Amino acid sequence: MSSQTPAIPAMPVEHRILRLPEVEAKTGFKRAHIYSLMKEGKFPKPLRLGVRAVGWDSVEIDQWIAERLKERA
Repeated sequence: MSSQTPAIPAMPVEHRILRLPEVEAKTGFKRAHIYSLMKEGKFPKPLRLGVRAVGWDSVEIDQWIAERLKERA
């Protein structure tokens, strides 16, 4: 018998496309600040969805938030 615990398979990460109101709600930032951070290279860039529509990858936004929380610790 092995004393090692069985490996727990990683849960697949669900990618969703978030529109601006959801990104604002998750981050607490308004549009102008989000775009300012993007211009500085400090926030994930959006994906082009159409001629006048963009969205953000939910996983990238969650990772960005997690990194900010780690910096705080």
